[in-house]
Amino acid sequence: MDIHEYQAKELLARYGVPVPRGGLSYSPEQASYRATEIGGSSWVVKAQVHSGGRGEAGGVKVCHSDHEVADYANELFGKRLRTKQAPAGKCVYRVYVEEATDIKRELYFGIVLDRATERITVVASAEGGMEIEELAESNPDALIKASIEPAVGFLEFQARELAFSLGLAPSQIAKASQLFRAAYRAFRDLDAAMLEINPLAVNAEGELVALDAKMSFDDNALFRRPAISELRDRSQEDPRESHAADRGLAYVGLDGDIGCMINGAGLAMATLDMIKLAGGDPANFLDIGGGASPERVFKAFRAVLADSNVKVVLVNIFAGINRCDWVAKGIVEAFSQIDVELPVVVRLAGTHVEEGQRILAESGLPIVTADTLAEAAEKAVAAARVGERATAAARG
Repeated sequence: MDIHEYQAKELLARYGVPVPRGGLSYSPEQASYRATEIGGSSWVVKAQVHSGGRGEAGGVKVCHSDHEVADYANELFGKRLRTKQAPAGKCVYRVYVEEATDIKRELYFGIVLDRATERITVVASAEGGMEIEELAESNPDALIKASIEPAVGFLEFQARELAFSLGLAPSQIAKASQLFRAAYRAFRDLDAAMLEINPLAVNAEGELVALDAKMSFDDNALFRRPAISELRDRSQEDPRESHAADRGLAYVGLDGDIGCMINGAGLAMATLDMIKLAGGDPANFLDIGGGASPERVFKAFRAVLADSNVKVVLVNIFAGINRCDWVAKGIVEAFSQIDVELPVVVRLAGTHVEEGQRILAESGLPIVTADTLAEAAEKAVAAARVGERATAAARG
């Protein structure tokens, strides 16, 4: 789960990370009031969307009067901000106004879960203000990494070494070390999956300040973090993914037209690859998990059909803990309760496969079956192309 910049800053400030004074607004008038409330002669107005690259997309501006703040906020509200990370755009409903900072230097600081080492890894760079992906590609040597041993945490000497590696002045080392360890405590205590401060600025007084912040959280830990769960902003999420998540399904929306219903992440990835190999484009990644009941299969079927771009549904089940007859019953139930007008391709293998195939065969439903994954992908892609031609003929 992602949260907004202002929310991340509020959380970090509670742990002792210095952040600029700021306030949230839901209208141009409120934005202007925030500026006068903060005081000073210049302010930074920022669109609050779940995406990086807001500045390049026109979502961040330095304003020098409360009237300019109101005018720019008025431009942002309701605007669909298109960035490199969100080319389809994210709508702006909240604007954050904060005091402008006299920046003398920009650094990068981040904390992520490194699955390869099974450790929390701190990543930093003396070159802040740019996307970490671009920095890793253009100048990988600029990245400084430190692996944290879970049993002991982020130690003082590691934080000091990191501060020295960033080229900070001796007078800044102690405060930088405190900031790094405070950010780590927030990451650890709140079950975060990613924390990024970019840029971490050195201001005119030589103080370190978090000018921008991002945090993502482990969805599986939200049950014990109700305060974090309350920070969720559904307006920034893919509605397909929100619908599926609320029903306990692992779903990732994609841009294709072949809806996928699969059990197991590995099999799901293989299915997506096979669809691409056959010349098609998957519309989603949906893992129904192990031990799925007919009711769960039915819910998954509805989640796939909720995507208006889907032209074909491909069901690929390799049952171990799961059972093919449960899946078949769920598919038949879906047809009985939903007006399914799309082609459905089903490939079943594993536990109770004969029973599952019998249920589908005796249902009398227009279901296309396949014995292998390659065959299923080819039939799904062929059905999608037929649908495209039919749509084109109807329009033309």
